Amino acid sequence: MRAYAIGDIHGQLDLLRAAHALIDADRAAIGDIDAPVVHIGDLVDRGPDSAGVIEHLLSGIEHGQNWVVLKGNHDRMMEMFLRDYPMVDTQLLVTYNWLHPGIGGVETLESYGVDVPDGIRTYQLHPAARAAVPDAHRHFLAQLPAMYRLGDLCFVHAGIRPGVPLEDQTEDDLCWIRGEFHRSTADHGPLIVHGHTPVDQATHYGNRVNIDTGAGHGKALSAVVIEGREVWLLTPDGRVPVMRA
Repeated sequence: MRAYAIGDIHGQLDLLRAAHALIDADRAAIGDIDAPVVHIGDLVDRGPDSAGVIEHLLSGIEHGQNWVVLKGNHDRMMEMFLRDYPMVDTQLLVTYNWLHPGIGGVETLESYGVDVPDGIRTYQLHPAARAAVPDAHRHFLAQLPAMYRLGDLCFVHAGIRPGVPLEDQTEDDLCWIRGEFHRSTADHGPLIVHGHTPVDQATHYGNRVNIDTGAGHGKALSAVVIEGREVWLLTPDGRVPVMRA
């Protein structure tokens, strides 16, 4: 059982293309064209080309790429904002919304050509945002799954709530959980592959693997290959084992 996975993208189209190239090189080296490529979520926000990232993923899937794309909390916030009536994710702090400077929604809208003046109110911006983001992009975000299972692997964006069966996990936790999941040393059954919380390098914790290496903060976008429960980082020089913490 083999799968590829890519960490949180955050609008970094050039880095995403480079990650796909590393996967293509590994496929060619081992002769595997069938293993899925799982994108762990957070396609949008903070980076310069969220619109280009979504279009690239849509185009690849339409052309037959075996790509799985999961919903991250930033993708969820964007989709909720772009509904007929804008919604704010209940997991956000009370004073936050998708347009808060620390979240990155402003950069995402700018990638669609929407000007976001300082101090503009949500109700004033919403019509322009709805008009600028293609229906296909909004539909794509709305139908993203929050979990993907493959053999002894379980891919999610943020993590799972320990002790809760996988089939009973909530989207809130799959997209947002941190501390309780990170602290848990429990055997979750499948190896959980996730992102959401940046680490300096992809790290294997035995029961989970974190592959978010900070592309949303100007750092690297990691692509890994997983065989069984072993994980390798893909580099221009080939595979590098992801060591256990």
